[in-house]
Amino acid sequence: MSQLANQIAVVTGAGRGIGRAVALKFAAEGADVVCVSRTAENSEKVAGEIRTLGRKAWAHAVDVTDAAAVAAAGEKILAECGRVDILVNNAGVTRDGLLMRMSDADWDTVLDTNLKGAFLFTKAFVRPFIKQRSGRIINIASVIGLIGNAGQANYSASKAGLIGFTKATARELASRGITANALAPGFIETDMTAVLKEEMKTELLKNIPLGRLGQTEDIANAALFLASPAARYITGQVLSVDGGMVMS
Repeated sequence: MSQLANQIAVVTGAGRGIGRAVALKFAAEGADVVCVSRTAENSEKVAGEIRTLGRKAWAHAVDVTDAAAVAAAGEKILAECGRVDILVNNAGVTRDGLLMRMSDADWDTVLDTNLKGAFLFTKAFVRPFIKQRSGRIINIASVIGLIGNAGQANYSASKAGLIGFTKATARELASRGITANALAPGFIETDMTAVLKEEMKTELLKNIPLGRLGQTEDIANAALFLASPAARYITGQVLSVDGGMVMS
């Protein structure tokens, strides 16, 4: 039997990369999926891929930093779908630069997208989750939120904040049968890492015991586990999927 049969999942940042992989993995395991992206074109494209798998899919273009837009999208999604069982907060951006040169705008953009966006989408579905006394919240953090990285003060802060947010959410909602966990991907082959120079990639690989970058499917598989019945007794945890890069 499919692991997510009769489940409805909302995935932010579903238009490409990790979000797309998670959305498709969930659909392959029986879930109907709401694909949220900044652009209608990207969200509709992935929704179309999901429909070819025989599952229902909805596409929403939403700015995750816009509180009013997120609240409206949450209401529309609940009206369309009837319920939501799984929320994956994956939307994220980078605006790298040395701390002394980092603009206020680059700080705000990253914190608003990566951290506030997760807060807004979680808030949009908390009441329904509490009412149905079930729900899975999966936040896509990063190993950079665990160890920091030069030139990524904004990204590191946003992902560390997301880990703290995950733990607070887990404690707050556990009594209602709702779990909240975070995934901390290492360096994964996506559009975000494609811009790295080859010498930088070579240097990165020295710090990855498995000796290679990860694939988006590696993150999707971990997200599937956390969303599945097998993870029903796991909450407030951070699962690193990084080839052994960070060991605590």
